[in-house]
Amino acid sequence: MTNSTSTTTTPPSADRPRAGRREWTALGVLMLPLLLVSMDVSVLYFAIPAISADLEPSGTQQLWIFDIYAFVLAGLLMTMGSLGDRIGRRRLLLIGAAAFGAASLVAAYADSAGTLIAARAVLGIGGATLMPSTMALVRTMFTDPTQRAKAIGVWSGVMTAGIALGSVLSGVLVQFFWWGSVFLVNLPAMVLLLVLGPLLLPESKNPEPGRFDLLSVPLSMAAVLPVIYGLKKIPSEGVHPLYVVSVAVGLLFAALFVHRQRTAASPMISPALFRGRGFAPAVVLNLVSSFAMMGSAFFTTQYLQSVLGKSAMEAALWALLPSVPIGMAAPAAAALVQKGVNRAYVVTAGFAIAAAGYGMLALAGPDSLWLVLAAAGVLASGIVAVLSQMTDLALSAAPVEKAGAASSLLETGAEFGGALGMAVLGSIGTAIYRHGVPSSAPAAARETLGGALAVARHLPGRAGDALATAAREAFTSGMHGAALTGAVVLLLAATGAATTLRRIHVRETAAPGTETEPAKAAA
Repeated sequence: MTNSTSTTTTPPSADRPRAGRREWTALGVLMLPLLLVSMDVSVLYFAIPAISADLEPSGTQQLWIFDIYAFVLAGLLMTMGSLGDRIGRRRLLLIGAAAFGAASLVAAYADSAGTLIAARAVLGIGGATLMPSTMALVRTMFTDPTQRAKAIGVWSGVMTAGIALGSVLSGVLVQFFWWGSVFLVNLPAMVLLLVLGPLLLPESKNPEPGRFDLLSVPLSMAAVLPVIYGLKKIPSEGVHPLYVVSVAVGLLFAALFVHRQRTAASPMISPALFRGRGFAPAVVLNLVSSFAMMGSAFFTTQYLQSVLGKSAMEAALWALLPSVPIGMAAPAAAALVQKGVNRAYVVTAGFAIAAAGYGMLALAGPDSLWLVLAAAGVLASGIVAVLSQMTDLALSAAPVEKAGAASSLLETGAEFGGALGMAVLGSIGTAIYRHGVPSSAPAAARETLGGALAVARHLPGRAGDALATAAREAFTSGMHGAALTGAVVLLLAATGAATTLRRIHVRETAAPGTETEPAKAAA
């Protein structure tokens, strides 16, 4: 490998092998598991009431039914990305697809809360194999930079759309079928992947992977899971000492994990990845993008349901509208870069557009449906443009033999960023909300907007209406404070992108002994 100050020779793009119909068809096959994995993050939104009525889980079990998938997924991403580099990304993808399909079948017909929790955990394991494998295979199938940028744009759009579609699909299926149908929908896609994957997808792996570092597996999970757990709990339950300690313990194990990677003979995550110029900035800016995206979702979903009074199904359908411009954001960003616009300017503009979306959100009142939807669309479009470019930059800067590890780092960073966005912006919004609710209101009303509305329904006449109105206005004020904070964070990120990325030009060169071209950085 070259160091970050060396220069490599870049053959013209026309001399590189260009993807044909087979590769683009394979990309379509890869999008199936990606869509389903992203949908499973939100697919239980409307199914939980039906599951509760049927399986009668305890409060703790209900929380684990909902959360275990995301926790296991986040905790195993780095492990599975590194494993794919060693045993083959296609092989790991197909193993994960089989596990995902089998776990979906068990979950659909689960007869107890414990069985459903276990099935959701296995779904998380399968998801952790599928996500980095799909991104790494995109890197190996599309060696031409222009084609790869387009493919990554598709990847980013599908990933974002899946989260939005999951909740809507859940509502439709639960309304017309039974709650298990939200899991059965996974089976046809996984069967198709298992049939077509061996025919269309190339196998790729690191030809010299070294020994798999088993100690890094528990260290990585101990670093990720406590931090994600604490950050997810803080917005809804406050800065409780238990959650602060959880984050602190995770950060301690993160330091141990980093030390292990720097000293192990064959680390799970090679420190050499960060020597590729552009890789570290891409991971950090990707994290900030997820911070902004999930932080805004924390407020917009509650705004639609609790402030505007939409039903869960209505809120999910309205929330689909901002997805329309999102599908054009990544291709537009890729087209600008391909026409010669410096990537730094495109990313800076993406952050600025997203900050404008937060600015629009800060202007919303308690009855501003269209303004909130427009703000969500503007914000998400800017973020998706950034995400697609940062994914392309990171994969181009990483050696192709480490594409799985590079992909898993990006996705783990996104999980951290999303949890951090909900924690920070959610805590700001909650603090402003509690300050805005009258001190004479019952304790439950001062905790959350949902609690206030529940209390208001039991108060007589004008007293209930007054409390509900005050609570909605307080929540909207909290959303304003969080939105302004998010806008400042994004403007700082825009400044950082403009200064950091401007002189980064990733150039790729073939490396002996690998199946495809690795990407190396040049000054």
